[in-house]
Amino acid sequence: MTSKNTICLWYDGTALEAATFYAATFPDSRVGAVHRAPGDYPAGRQGDVLTVEFTVLGIPCLGLNGGPAFRHSEAFSFQVATDDQAETDRLWHAIVGNGGEESACGWCRDKWGLSWQITPRALTAAISDPDPAAARRAFEAMMGMRRIDIAAIEAARRG
Repeated sequence: MTSKNTICLWYDGTALEAATFYAATFPDSRVGAVHRAPGDYPAGRQGDVLTVEFTVLGIPCLGLNGGPAFRHSEAFSFQVATDDQAETDRLWHAIVGNGGEESACGWCRDKWGLSWQITPRALTAAISDPDPAAARRAFEAMMGMRRIDIAAIEAARRG
């Protein structure tokens, strides 16, 4: 690893599977080195995949197969800024359709429990509109959504 700061994500034996999925799903993502345990450890045996170096959207990560003791939560998420509805839908459906689950306001969780915010740039622009009424309408529209519908956000923003 060459990065001075790397996000370490804990998995229960599935770090390589998760990293491979992320690399296939998100641009500027890849799987790097796979490190095997040099000896037995509480969550595995010598030779098992211990850590996986990978990049998600240009962010260096390390997947640690640490066992079932710790689970992901919404306290940490990747926020992915999308440029259009097609990209929003593709990423949303990739995560949810691969054993994940929908949540509210553009949030979803992958099958490993990691949270993702699939956030169209149009939504960010709408809820930060200098016209407080337009921003409020867009925000209220978002509050009723799971996957973000850009056309509905833009319609709400216009009033």
